[in-house]
Amino acid sequence: MYTIALIPARYASERFPGKLMQKLGDGTVILRTWRATLETGLFRKVVVVTDSEEIYREIVSHGGEARMSVGKHFCGSDRIAEAAVYYPQADVIVNVQGDEPFTCAGPLEALLGVFKEQGAESVDVASLMSPLSEPEDIINPNVVKVVTDRQGYALLFSRAPIPYTRDPEGYKATAFRHIGVYAFRREALLRFASLAPGPLELSEKLENLRFLEYNLRVKMVEVPGYSRGIDVPNDLNEARKMISSCSG
Repeated sequence: MYTIALIPARYASERFPGKLMQKLGDGTVILRTWRATLETGLFRKVVVVTDSEEIYREIVSHGGEARMSVGKHFCGSDRIAEAAVYYPQADVIVNVQGDEPFTCAGPLEALLGVFKEQGAESVDVASLMSPLSEPEDIINPNVVKVVTDRQGYALLFSRAPIPYTRDPEGYKATAFRHIGVYAFRREALLRFASLAPGPLELSEKLENLRFLEYNLRVKMVEVPGYSRGIDVPNDLNEARKMISSCSG
């Protein structure tokens, strides 16, 4: 299986503009993400796809591969789909978020394992989820939740608390956080990008709802957790503390 990682890297983040070029240890956020993804050893190629010449130079000046995106894109998966046409040999393309500098091999290996299982031919996309236990996370709209069928295929993604617990004293189903890392069959990624965002995606601002609105089958993989991304300035401060404590 020929597997590559494409890292969408938009400069103008709404909540933290320019975060990918912020210093983190001995590099920037995007450089550390690229290096961490490469060091997993899971991919034939790791390519940063960006709208920023500054990010492009940051990667290629350190010996990495990067591509400038041309069009305007609704989400990260749309951005990497533009680049996917240059890699026709790829069977599976993994979308690793550009603000994940602590990316590690374990969860990504579990994600890719989906395409080697019996019945894998029915999987268009695979993604990750982890159990939620803190009540504040369950009600937090910035924490995306997912529910699945008994075979692990996604039924719904939402910012709302799902599944809803009507009787707290009765049966309580486990809530799962959706971790926004995707592994696409190449043809599924290209199809995704050719489809217009539907009302669910536009309402919740969640690209993963486009899969469900157009009947793309998404197999969810449960993992204990995943490395924390850099969403807001406080996340960067915490990441710097982590690196400082490790190096100390």
